[in-house]
Amino acid sequence: MDIQIITAGKDLPIDRAYALSMTIKSFKGRRDVEVHLFRHAWDPEEEEAVEWDQLLAEKGMSEAEEASGSRRVILEALTAEERDRIVDYLKEHYTGRLTGVCSMPIPFPVPVGLVALSDMSEGKTIGFIHFERIPHFNLGIALRGFYDLGQHPPIVETEGNPS
Repeated sequence: MDIQIITAGKDLPIDRAYALSMTIKSFKGRRDVEVHLFRHAWDPEEEEAVEWDQLLAEKGMSEAEEASGSRRVILEALTAEERDRIVDYLKEHYTGRLTGVCSMPIPFPVPVGLVALSDMSEGKTIGFIHFERIPHFNLGIALRGFYDLGQHPPIVETEGNPS
């Protein structure tokens, strides 16, 4: 398993600043499925304590409706300590099933108008891994994984029968 942890080249404006993804060798009939890991829940007090105007690209927009997704993108991010705990968990439980894990800081300031992963809806090819349903997942982080199977090739190509 290839693990790439890209650290910030400068001081970050907030500790909650890391994106994390994993690539699963084989998942739901697809090959090399990229799964974006994120926090799907947080304490409302944490959200209130953030200085949004320092983190968003457009000053004075922190309370605007069009900034709500961008605020959630930041709240979905992980701290370096959370990221490291999750990477250790993945190494312990899924080394043989993953081809890679990648983490990097999200770019600041965050543009206004983004759609958060927690705002996405499950559909035909889009879904979530609910880590709270995994019996041995006990990191105390409200973790989910977002995937889009439509972005990955099938393991077995199907050939249509001519009529």
